[in-house]
Amino acid sequence: MIARRSFWAVWLWVAVLILAACAAPAQAPASGGEEATAGGAQEAGGEEAPLKVVLLINGVLGDQSFFDSAARGVNKARDELGVQVKIIEAGIDPARWEPALEDAAANEDYDILIVGTFQMAEYLQNLAPRYPDKKFIIFDVAVDYQACDCGNVYSVLYKQNEGSYLAGLYAGLMTQVEMEGMNPETLIGAIGGQDIPVINDFIVGYRQGAGDAGLDPDTGVIVQYAGGWNDPAKGKEITLAMYQQGADIVFNIAGGTGIGIFQAAQEVGRYAIGVDSDQALIIEQTNPDMARYILTSMMKNVDNSLFRALKLHLEGTLPYGQAEALGVAEGGVGLARNKYYEEMTPDEVKARIDQAEQEILEGKIVVDTVFK
Repeated sequence: MIARRSFWAVWLWVAVLILAACAAPAQAPASGGEEATAGGAQEAGGEEAPLKVVLLINGVLGDQSFFDSAARGVNKARDELGVQVKIIEAGIDPARWEPALEDAAANEDYDILIVGTFQMAEYLQNLAPRYPDKKFIIFDVAVDYQACDCGNVYSVLYKQNEGSYLAGLYAGLMTQVEMEGMNPETLIGAIGGQDIPVINDFIVGYRQGAGDAGLDPDTGVIVQYAGGWNDPAKGKEITLAMYQQGADIVFNIAGGTGIGIFQAAQEVGRYAIGVDSDQALIIEQTNPDMARYILTSMMKNVDNSLFRALKLHLEGTLPYGQAEALGVAEGGVGLARNKYYEEMTPDEVKARIDQAEQEILEGKIVVDTVFK
């Protein structure tokens, strides 16, 4: 009898413990939420949550140039660094850009929000201080750190003047080469999307390089602005006029408008230089005949710079609150040396380009810039 009473007493005690455990409230998180890490929030069990990145484009993908390069950079971070990526296309209407940025900042789930181009700088200056616990990256322009409390913003710039110097030197040398499509007038052109400082920084470098190739930097280089970034018909019209004036090679500094430059080159059998991405290899995928008229591209390596920035963020070393300028030395800019470049470029021109690139690295060539 005593044994039976002891047995039931033990089971009664076990039942009480089970009920108490079920009724206990879940443990509340520490004040301030889950502990943040360089890579993102800390998940249950100590596993690090993936870094969440939003890339907001004030335009559309498909330019085969600048914005596509930005998308490649964040997608590379997705594939190689395990970053979660969302890309938002705000469209080509400037009236939509600030509301799109405001909406993304307020409503998207992100650790870092990335934007680019000078049109977005002021919007980000107004927005970033309102989200001090978030991080922001802006490319191809710097926010005014004196005018805003932007310690959570990293700005990446590119020394497009250095890359464009190489493009101008190359075009200036190639216009003097005896090859099909070249005329004896040794004239080259460049088409900018808009008359703005960053585009003019391309142009001053391009003119300087052409001058070092033996052309008159003013009369030997025709420059015109298209007035927009998504008008291939306008780009083709201007390029055809430049070819009629005697230009052998036209440099695309006009984003999606520059597709028209390549169309014109293919139509009349003259040549072009791409921009931002290796445009010949991109266009080759859909139009290999057009691609062979793109001798090289001045690559502004937006993709590499954004991948680098996200990698440094994960390592905890990205210098927020500062701007960095990436040039030839940092791999921020350079000429595409693809199969078209190799096939079409004489050895003496290749050697001259290689020498000039080395002299930029050594400081023997200092390229002019509009940014003082």
